[in-house]
Amino acid sequence: MVTFTLNGQEKTFDGDPDTPLLWVIRDAERLTGTKYGCGIAQCGACTVHLDGMTLRSCVTPISTVDGSSVTTIEGLEGPEAEAVQAAWRAIDVPQCGYCQSGQIMSAVSLLQFNPKPTDEDIDGAMTGNICRCATYVRIRQAIHDAADTLEG
Repeated sequence: MVTFTLNGQEKTFDGDPDTPLLWVIRDAERLTGTKYGCGIAQCGACTVHLDGMTLRSCVTPISTVDGSSVTTIEGLEGPEAEAVQAAWRAIDVPQCGYCQSGQIMSAVSLLQFNPKPTDEDIDGAMTGNICRCATYVRIRQAIHDAADTLEG
C-alpha cells in the first residue's frame, strides 16, 4: 500500500505499485487536470509537483511517491500560482489548452526557484513542455509578466 499526500489530503493506493502516478491521479482520484500526452515523459502534459519539484507523472510508478507530497493543477496555490494563472488569462496564452496544466506547473516551479528568470532560464525550465499550438511566445511573455507581478 502506498500512502501519499495529494493536494493537501492524505491518500492511499493499494493497487499495482508499478501503476503510473498519472493514472492514480486521473482514474483513482478523478482529478483530470493533469493530462496524458505521450506516455514517455517527453511532452510535459502530465507534469505535477512532487515535494515541490516538477515531475512527469506518466512514467513515475506510484510506489516511488510513498510518503511524498504531490500537487496537481487542481491543488496549485500560492503567490506564484496566482501570478502565473493571472498572466495566462491576461494575455490569453492557451489555444486548445491541452498542454496548459503542464505548462503552468512548470512555470510556477520556475518562479518559485527563480523569481526573475531570463529568456534562457525560461527556455531551460520549460524544455520538454510541448505545445502543439505553438503558443511559446505567449507562454514566455506570461512568465515574464508573472515575475513582474511578483516583483512589484
